[in-house]
Amino acid sequence: MGNHTDARNFGHREVTAAEMESLASFCEAVLPPVPHPEELLGEGDHHPNKEALRSFYTTCGSQTPVARLTIDLIIKRGTMEAYLATRLVLFLLATRLGTLLICGTECLVSSWPFVEKFSELTLEKRERVLQKQFRNWFLTPIRAAFVYIKVAFLFCFFSRVSSNGENPAWEAIGYRVNLDENKPSETQKERPLEKGVVETMKETEQTLLESLTQKGLEADTDHDAIRIKCDAVVVGSGSGGGVAASVLAKAGLKVIVMEKGSYYTESDYPPFEGHGMEKLYENGGILPSIDGCLMILAGATVGGGSAVNWSACIKTPKSVLQEWSEDHKIPLFGTKEYVSAMDLVWKRMGVTETCEKEGFQNQVLRKGCENLGINVQNVARNSSEKHYCGSCGYGCRQGEKKGSDRTWLVDAVSHGAVVLTGCKAERFILEKNGNKNRGGKKMKCLGVLAKSLNGNIAKKIKIEAKVTVSAAGSLLTPPLLISSGLRNRHIGKNLHLHPVLMAWGYFPDKESSSFKGKSYEGGIITSMSKVLSEDSEVRAIIETPALGPASFSVLCPWTSGVDMKKRMSRYSRTANLITIVRDRGSGEVKTEGRISYVVDKTDKENLRAGLRQSLRILIAAGAEEVGTHRSDGQKLVCKGVDEKSIEEFLDSVSAEEGPKAMTEKWGVYSSAHQMGSCRIGEDEKEGALDLNGESWEAERLFVCDGSVLPSAVGVNPMITIMSTAYCISTRIVKSMTTTCLSY
Repeated sequence: MGNHTDARNFGHREVTAAEMESLASFCEAVLPPVPHPEELLGEGDHHPNKEALRSFYTTCGSQTPVARLTIDLIIKRGTMEAYLATRLVLFLLATRLGTLLICGTECLVSSWPFVEKFSELTLEKRERVLQKQFRNWFLTPIRAAFVYIKVAFLFCFFSRVSSNGENPAWEAIGYRVNLDENKPSETQKERPLEKGVVETMKETEQTLLESLTQKGLEADTDHDAIRIKCDAVVVGSGSGGGVAASVLAKAGLKVIVMEKGSYYTESDYPPFEGHGMEKLYENGGILPSIDGCLMILAGATVGGGSAVNWSACIKTPKSVLQEWSEDHKIPLFGTKEYVSAMDLVWKRMGVTETCEKEGFQNQVLRKGCENLGINVQNVARNSSEKHYCGSCGYGCRQGEKKGSDRTWLVDAVSHGAVVLTGCKAERFILEKNGNKNRGGKKMKCLGVLAKSLNGNIAKKIKIEAKVTVSAAGSLLTPPLLISSGLRNRHIGKNLHLHPVLMAWGYFPDKESSSFKGKSYEGGIITSMSKVLSEDSEVRAIIETPALGPASFSVLCPWTSGVDMKKRMSRYSRTANLITIVRDRGSGEVKTEGRISYVVDKTDKENLRAGLRQSLRILIAAGAEEVGTHRSDGQKLVCKGVDEKSIEEFLDSVSAEEGPKAMTEKWGVYSSAHQMGSCRIGEDEKEGALDLNGESWEAERLFVCDGSVLPSAVGVNPMITIMSTAYCISTRIVKSMTTTCLSY
């Protein structure tokens, strides 16, 4: 799933009652009722509420309103491929002939009409059909459709909340949302950007014009558009856009920051996973590559990724800077200017390098590394040393994380910048360049044409600016440049995603356990281990993720209904370790929401090495059971296991292709970092931007986000993106002071 293409745009028709019946039957097979759960509750000895656990085991997936939510999710957020494949499968399963085609002999009976529809099959038969299809390497589009439905259903089942903020399954799996954390103090009720923000979703055409004028902007309207004039417009408010807005505004320029997302503060961040993902992420947090092999997270709110990331602050590795400056011939990355920018960013973000109290997952990572005698190090964060928040992925409700929305944008607003939210850029305004003396560029940029996402504002919003900065991120800057008419061959290519695979270990909540807390509590990333080659080269890094119940369930392999419920019942005491690689391979994004990416062979080998080390760490930390998220449910019970058995298990670990690959076993990769899709190059044959971050094709059009990076960073990229944006925007200011620019 994942695209901004609504299903209605390619022939959406209503789901029939028969198709809904098939879907409900599918949901029941994924999470079936277990008649005698007592036989499975051995691990429940450590569960504080056995009755809740028993109720969870006896719950049936089809007994809830989740089936309707599931199909709505696929329609609303699905790619064309996901939607059409899902609808085809549901249509076939609603008929006898279609059921025969998909289910084979499982649907045959001895009496007329000799073939049962999917919904008429016994639960045991339906479960066998799912198991067979998840292993089906021949008709992989059918398998992919089964995966889409499973993912959408589980996400809805474990993320939905009642009117009183509860989910029937949460107590059984050990999950609790701290609603008291969301009760704001008087200080928290403050909105740091209030004096500079204009929220178009709350405006009409008339009031919008008044609000813009009140903010000191020159604005008027004609038949087609609301026109605004400024010195600089920045499209996007994330790690790059916030920095650019700050630097430009501090230089005395009148700056407009355009953001399609909404503005939230700690007092109004959603406390729940589902609501948080829907409001704060691209496509509601469900954004896969076209082939479904990779699930991607990207922020879509004021502050962008810096508002929802996991706070890790890591400076650009020296080896990467050397590669970029020497091999890619980009002098900036070898200068003191860049090093000074990193130090300045570090200071403004309030980075701290120690943590007073680590959460459960980081305790496990650190202890396992120490027991093995391998490297483990602290990860700096843009929060206080006391910060113990596991839900920063949905916005920090404690207000301690210093993202762009609490730092750079505050600086920009204090110097007169205006943040225009709920406003989506459609294209940059380009015209032929009458004066080609400056760099010999064919075009020049005069601003941006946008639309409000508020249905009450029908007119376009036309912002005329002396300089335009695209900071929409690596997934959206390329489509925006292409839709504006730019043709450089590097735009949209060279997309690096730091693909991730995950290992897990189960640690029962016993009194004797040295690991305190639950998987979703505490600082998300406070420790890290490097995976080194024999010659001490970094192959990958191992960190810990933030996984709410819905995200956890989506990534879990499904091998049977009982196994799925058992995995979920262990959710709160399952430690997850992610392996991140600096990908040599790359992908492409030229149309919004259409992301293609193939994991490189070398990257797979490095991911496999990371998985092996992660599993070693979990075993050394004392896990009772460990495993990966491969489709066959690969796992190892650790009690009494010898070294030979461990090594045999580790040898079986693999980094597989996605669900559309013609292999029986498959996996799904994750990504939260996007880079390189509009990279800087020494000339237009090597990149889309010149050495100052300006388009090779259009003067006055700059890019200040992760897409400018020459390749993957290999570590969490926030500090690198901000430092690069600082250098580019500083150069923009210098160019504007030496060149007389007009609208």
